[in-house]
Amino acid sequence: METIIQKWGNSSAIRLPKPLLKTANIYESDTVQISASPNEIIIRKVEKSHIPLKDRLRGFEGVYEAEDIDLVPVGKEIFL
Repeated sequence: METIIQKWGNSSAIRLPKPLLKTANIYESDTVQISASPNEIIIRKVEKSHIPLKDRLRGFEGVYEAEDIDLVPVGKEIFL
């Protein structure tokens, strides 16, 4: 597949067709790692590992206390 590198603001961009991303198992909002060497750019999906809640809380010694929330509308929110 050939494409053209185009200007995007102060950067350059390449559009990646959806079928190409699907083949690579990469989708919008996925985190990718980009590396380069002479004459090539490599894009790899970053696999996020799941960390169980028990492990996330390991070492937490504080006491959770609920906080009051100031419910002031900042847009078109409707509070019932």
